[in-house]
Amino acid sequence: MAGGAREVLTLQLGHFAGFVGAHWWNQQDAALGRATDSKEPPGELCPDVLYRTGRTLHGQETYTPRLILMDLKGSLSSLKEEGGLYRDKQLDAAIAWQGKLTTHKEELYPKNPYLQDFLSAEGVLSSDGVWRVKSIPNGKGSSPLPTATTPKPLIPTEASIRVWSDFLRVHLHPRSICMIQKYNHDGEAGRLEAFGQGESVLKEPKYQEELEDRLHFYVEECDYLQGFQILCDLHDGFSGEAQRNIYRLLNTAFGLVHLTAHSSLVCPLSLGGSLGLRPEPPVSFPYLHYDATLPFHCSAILATALDTVTVPYRLCSSPVSMVHLADMLSFCGKKVVTAGAIIPFPLAPGQSLPDSLMQFGGATPWTPLSACGEPSGTRCFAQSVVLRGIDRACHTSQLTPGTPPPSALHACTTGEEILAQYLQQQQPGVMSSSHLLLTPCRVAPPYPHLFSSCSPPGMVLDGSPKGAAVESIPVFGALCSSSSLHQTLEALARDLTKLDLRRWASFMDAGVEHDDVAELLQELQSLAQCYQGGDSLVD
Repeated sequence: MAGGAREVLTLQLGHFAGFVGAHWWNQQDAALGRATDSKEPPGELCPDVLYRTGRTLHGQETYTPRLILMDLKGSLSSLKEEGGLYRDKQLDAAIAWQGKLTTHKEELYPKNPYLQDFLSAEGVLSSDGVWRVKSIPNGKGSSPLPTATTPKPLIPTEASIRVWSDFLRVHLHPRSICMIQKYNHDGEAGRLEAFGQGESVLKEPKYQEELEDRLHFYVEECDYLQGFQILCDLHDGFSGEAQRNIYRLLNTAFGLVHLTAHSSLVCPLSLGGSLGLRPEPPVSFPYLHYDATLPFHCSAILATALDTVTVPYRLCSSPVSMVHLADMLSFCGKKVVTAGAIIPFPLAPGQSLPDSLMQFGGATPWTPLSACGEPSGTRCFAQSVVLRGIDRACHTSQLTPGTPPPSALHACTTGEEILAQYLQQQQPGVMSSSHLLLTPCRVAPPYPHLFSSCSPPGMVLDGSPKGAAVESIPVFGALCSSSSLHQTLEALARDLTKLDLRRWASFMDAGVEHDDVAELLQELQSLAQCYQGGDSLVD
């Protein structure tokens, strides 16, 4: 690892976190595969922030995610717990041990036909005894480049996706996957339903030591560790199951409070309309058609937003560190932030960036992604904004000499100036950090076909057929410290006060005491107070 890589260690805790993570890593890997494309902008994002170099026992160089993920028994499908890139333990043992071997076979899940071209990248054991792995020529990738003999990857259908490992196209390090065998991913029995269950799992020496061992492995090889980005299920015991609304409420509240206490910054990510008991319809996007009941769809959208809002601490040039980003957004105890995004950003052919931004008028442009309601009428205390995937030729308006600019945005001379000016107009006096990138967000298969009216480059067109083939899109994303969190957290606390905990003894039996719930309510209300006094744009 080259010095100054500003490494980040990713943790994925839970099955839906695995879905988001699978799309996220597929998008990172797709970006790596395009690194040598002359049409792409030169490295704006540094992959070494998220990836680590390594070497197999046979000397093969690898480039794998710096990742620890935890999930339940039955969630891996055909994926091996030790991964496939470093070959299986039996082969390693056969090479190291020259004595007699006894082989025991266990029943395996059938290989996913949609990943056969990816699985073939594991290579073959050649006649000279060296394990050959096909990889991207620059060593910066974990899936093979297409060749004349490489089959075109099949596109998985929604019906074929059962678990996140069914569509993950990235090789993982053997120390990445940590399975919790005492709970089942599916079925009626042995479910991880309650916050207390998950808390007690990590107190068991077996899992505690295993997690600490993996943390030491990744952290100690870093030159300059920025921090940890954690994708964690809030609705279940990684924070229970969503089948029980009361459990979901309790798990969400406990998860938010505990994550806030131990993190620098927390951002709920959801396409739902509410974190509380009262159901609200899922959010809608002007240029997306998705099924809100499919984790495969919802996680793809959230991963796209995540890939955008995390840009600042992954930049090659003038990056914003995780610590600085968190400090800017979480001042005065406001550790919870909201996310929002426009997916894809609507730039029609012939339009400039000022033209497109002016179409939004004075309304907050992005779709909310934190189940905190619509952001209109709320106050923003601080925000980090990223716009990516807009061609440089479209950044500024080409005005005829002597023609007055139609707006202040059209008078700006650079895209960065236009974006900063737009944010100042939208939220005067708000602390804002903005980044404008040429690099788009990758949405090639197995990313689902969600785009209703996009041309192949991702530009929005009228009348395009539903599900048009799109491989990359422009995205406008934001993290915001918002007064909407006051109402959201207060509503969560009110829902909790209405519960008769005697009716939910099973949740309490999982290790939560009545005093824990009382303390939880106090913490939620205190957190909500941090966002008080800004329920409207007028103080």
